[in-house]
Formats: sequence, C-alpha cells, structure tokens
Amino acid sequence: MPRRRLLALAATILATSAGCTTLAARVAANALTSGGDTYATDDDPELVREAVPFGLKTMESVLASDPKNEHLLLALCSGFTQYAYAFVAADADAADLGGRLAEAKVLRARAKRLFLRARDYGLRGLDLQRDGLGQKLRGMRDLSPALAKAKKDDVPFLYWAASAWTLAIVSGKADLGLVAELPAPVAMMERSLALDEAWSDGSIHEFFVAYDASRTEREGGGPARVRTHYDRALQLSLNQKLGPRVSLAEGLLVQSQDRAAFTALLEEVVKADLDAAPRYRLVNTLAQRRARLLLDHVDDLFL
Repeated sequence: MPRRRLLALAATILATSAGCTTLAARVAANALTSGGDTYATDDDPELVREAVPFGLKTMESVLASDPKNEHLLLALCSGFTQYAYAFVAADADAADLGGRLAEAKVLRARAKRLFLRARDYGLRGLDLQRDGLGQKLRGMRDLSPALAKAKKDDVPFLYWAASAWTLAIVSGKADLGLVAELPAPVAMMERSLALDEAWSDGSIHEFFVAYDASRTEREGGGPARVRTHYDRALQLSLNQKLGPRVSLAEGLLVQSQDRAAFTALLEEVVKADLDAAPRYRLVNTLAQRRARLLLDHVDDLFL
C-alpha cells in the first residue's frame, strides 16, 4: 500500500473518538490487508525495504485496537517474515560471506527477534482459527494430534508461522532451547503439504527443497526427496519462480560439492528476464541478488 494511504489511515485512527475505536480499527485493518500485489510486482527492493516497516508498524497499531483480527495477524506474520528474510537475514549472510563477522552477528540477532515476532502473530492466528492450536504447538505437546485438527483454511497461518519459526532457529543456532523446537515448525509444514500441497504456487515444496537438503535419507530427506520437491515447485509456479533454483544450488549442490552444476544454475538465474513474470518480479529480483552473492563467493563454498 502506498505510504500516503497508510498516513491517511493512521491519521483517521488517531482522530477517531474512543467510542468508535474498534469500528475504525476494523475499517483500517481491511484497507491495510487488501493492498494487492503492489510490492510483489516492484522492481526496486530498496524502495520496498524502506516502505515495509512503516506499514508493519501501522498494522501493529491497528491490531492493538482489534487484537482478534485474523487478517491483520496473518499480514503481520507474513510481512515480518518476508521483511526479515529478504533484508535483515540476507544482509547477515552477505556480511558473513564478506568476513564481517561482528556485523553478521548483530544482524542475525535482529533477524531472530523479527522472525519470533512474526511467529507469535501466526500462532495467535492459529489460536483464534483452531481453538488454541497455537498454544499447543508452542508447548510442543502432542504435535500430530493437535495438527490433525487443522484444516485447509489454516494453511496460510501454518506456512508463515512455520517459516518464521524455522528461520528464527536458523538465525539463532546458538540458542539450544530454540533449536530444540524445530520439530514443531517442520510438523506444521508437513501438515500444510498434506492439506494443500499446491498452495501459493508451490511455496511449501520450495521450503522442503531447502530443508530436505539438510537431512539424510534415513531422516526423511536426501537428494531424491529434494529433487521431487524442486520439480513440483517449478511445475506449480509454471517455471517462473527463481527461488527454487537458488535453494537447490545453495542446498543440495553445495552439499554434494557439484560446483559446475551450482555455477550453471545460478548463472541461469542471473540471466533470467525479470519482466517475463511480473507477479514474481520482487521475489525474483531478490533471488537474482542472492545468486550473485553466492557466485561471488563460490570459492568459499567449494573445496
């Protein structure tokens, strides 16, 4: 949503009398969460980087007046997850590969906080949608029976909360208590896959392209599983998303030390026409950025 519309909404909320606060909050929430795909089609990641925090903070302000608004909770969960991943965690990776370890440490700590913030919004949404499901997942109690009650309509909350939770763990590997919680987001993703494997043009499969590369066949992962998810992710996105290619390269191809395939695949990403799929322009732009970063540091990734 353009900044001027957010400012107008914020001014409306502030000017509303106390007796109408809840109604005004709901009107604002509907406007804030129906902004369309303006960001998704943008070709300027830095413009998005600067705009998103204002929108997220505005939504948080509205949520304070309407704390059970599921649309806002989902928007905040997905918004904080995407912002932290695309900009904060990505900057941490760039600093790490560039040898700026102190900077990387600070950025990862911030990314972890933002991911946990996103996760908590998602779990709140699951509490509302499915009778306390978020609390059961947070408590790590009886994951399978709890998730068995989830329905197809719960997939957006399950996906984004699980993504945020997993990324928080990746950003905070030294936090052993947090790392021990990994079974919960993985179970959430597996349930999402079972409920609606085609959701969001293969996004759930894309998650498993990265995750299964970190697991052996005995653990449920391995090259064959990765390739199956990779092929399905490309199929569901009509071969228009570049993210699955980057995930395959930095996961499976680095693990197998296949430098030639790694370089060829990422060069294909870098050369892709971003205007060929306008609806994915922003995520593909970010995928190209990451591909260039990985290619620049190929000697650090391969023996």
